[in-house]
Amino acid sequence: MSQAQTMRLQKYIADCGVTSRRKAELLITQGEVTVNGELVTELGTKVDPANDVVQVAGNVIDLDSIHKEYIVLHKPRCVMTTVSDPEGRETVMDYIYGMTSRVYPVGRLDYLSEGLLLLTNDGEFANHVMHPKFEVTKVYEVKVFGRVTPDLLKKLKTGIVCEDGLLRPMSVRVVAELPGKTWVEFMLNEGKNREIRRLCEACGLTIDKLKRVAIENLDINGIAPGKYVKLSRADMYKFLNLNFDGSRRAGSKVQYSSPKKSVKVRTPRGEFSKADNVNFQKFRKETYFETIKTKQLEEAAAAQAEKMENAPRLTLPRAEAKTDFDFEY
Repeated sequence: MSQAQTMRLQKYIADCGVTSRRKAELLITQGEVTVNGELVTELGTKVDPANDVVQVAGNVIDLDSIHKEYIVLHKPRCVMTTVSDPEGRETVMDYIYGMTSRVYPVGRLDYLSEGLLLLTNDGEFANHVMHPKFEVTKVYEVKVFGRVTPDLLKKLKTGIVCEDGLLRPMSVRVVAELPGKTWVEFMLNEGKNREIRRLCEACGLTIDKLKRVAIENLDINGIAPGKYVKLSRADMYKFLNLNFDGSRRAGSKVQYSSPKKSVKVRTPRGEFSKADNVNFQKFRKETYFETIKTKQLEEAAAAQAEKMENAPRLTLPRAEAKTDFDFEY
């Protein structure tokens, strides 16, 4: 059995659509799983899907026996990219229905991020999308606080060196400037964890919104937040410019092109308007909700004060002094 052919038993069970990997581990330790007729209770056990016979609770499972599902979801903001959440928050699975087998997210988008998310029950396909060696290109639109200056744009393009290597996008460009904020488009093909957020924070930028708009030639145009479409295996690989073994299609290239034109950046007057101003950092992910709550309370207090200030004042008529002739007997 070659090392390249094997996979961990719990992953194999999950990929067959039986249950999640975590629950598969429980099934193994509880003595519900056999490999080639022998009981297996060790989590480190590896199997060869092509040659080993795996049974769960007496039933033979097989990767080829499940119907492969491929889903393109427009993940809304403030939704967890996970199958379940111990805190009871809404997950992407709350938007998926009518599946004949268990599916799971391919990679992740942060809780505050939105946009294109793939879900599947095909473990090999998921690996082709996520693993850096396959160099699948992903496109993001990111709105940051303040104005991005030429120097900041240069820093983003140059990248940063961190513990897991160099973080450097394929391309970075400004696509829109708003009063107090800037939209920046990033194109990546390495898939490192939280790459854009780490890069922006290292350059002093604070993200307001992050949206994944495309993966290779697959985009979310026409898919409303919370909605999804199902694709065939062949169409999914075609859109991603990949062959079924993960290799690049001959002559393929990323054809996705944003309709937004590049904006020529300039250095704004005044330090406060620059995107790397420290005053914007209170809106970062770690303190975002606390900042928003404080801001809402302040706005509510100001609105109440203005309401009181503008409220009409009731003027009571002055009582007239009575004379002896005014008394009633």
